[in-house]
Amino acid sequence: MSDRPIEVMIADDSAGVRRAFTRLVNSDPRMVVVGEAADGRAAVSAAVVKRPDVVLMDIRMPTISGLEAAREIIDSVNDVRIIIVTTFDLDEYVYEALRIGVSGFLLKNAPADEVLRGIVTVHEGNAMLAPEITSRLMARFSARREPGPVAFGIDTLTPRELEVTKLVARGMSNAEIAAELYLSRETAKTYVSRILLKLELRDRTQLAVRAHEAGILGAER
Repeated sequence: MSDRPIEVMIADDSAGVRRAFTRLVNSDPRMVVVGEAADGRAAVSAAVVKRPDVVLMDIRMPTISGLEAAREIIDSVNDVRIIIVTTFDLDEYVYEALRIGVSGFLLKNAPADEVLRGIVTVHEGNAMLAPEITSRLMARFSARREPGPVAFGIDTLTPRELEVTKLVARGMSNAEIAAELYLSRETAKTYVSRILLKLELRDRTQLAVRAHEAGILGAER
């Protein structure tokens, strides 16, 4: 990890919320707020200029929605990670956010330490979802009666890559995958990186969504 603090941008139409998150983030020596935005369009413009590591993004804002702003930021800023922070926890928002490449999804009433942990987690390339959101999202996929099409690129994976993908989709870390498949941790990490590159995905969150969409977990046993 670099000694440079994680640069964070806050995008929310409430000045009070922006102040609260700014105080919280700046209270942690591992990170610093480098910009704020009060609407979706301003968030995109600020992100392009500031190029933050992580954006805390409200989902409902003036001009354009948080989801649309997130999509434009992801397309314009390399390696940015976005956490959607909102009072709304409707499944369709979660699902669409994950599909476009958002790395985290937290509720505004989340404890302060959970928000700070989320920033560090997504900055390290992992996903951060509130537990209650994760359980409902996985239940939604599990309720599918028929597998989705494998044309998502899953059918290009080798048998070993497919095994790794299934374990990622179950939320396993590289260390857990290594133990499950009797691999070294570095080998497990290499497999995950190779799969992401092959499927042109940003992170493990998108890989989990892709696997569930393709129905590969329900296809085994």
